[in-house]
Amino acid sequence: MTRITRGYIARKRRTKIRLFASSFRGAHSRLTRTIMQQKIRALVSSHRDRDRQKRDFRRLWITRINAVIRKNNVFYSYSHFIHNLYKNQLLFNRKILAQIAILNRNYLYMISN
Repeated sequence: MTRITRGYIARKRRTKIRLFASSFRGAHSRLTRTIMQQKIRALVSSHRDRDRQKRDFRRLWITRINAVIRKNNVFYSYSHFIHNLYKNQLLFNRKILAQIAILNRNYLYMISN
């Protein structure tokens, strides 16, 4: 019995997978089985890190706000500052507050007072 090579459909599928992994190094971009494994791993990591990125940026913004607040003794801590903002019904998100803290500190002091 003669050997049958698979047709163009399988080749099309493999080239599509290879295009995804073309920037990977070594066998991870050459061998079909390892390409599939790396593709699954890459997609899992990207999905996990999208949520992680949101957490990391929130931590960064909180750290920046806290550093500016503690430096000039506007309030004792970040939590007191946020509490007073909510008490006065000034609802800024932390991203905007961090940008204000870096670019224009005087405006942050005006908000806090």
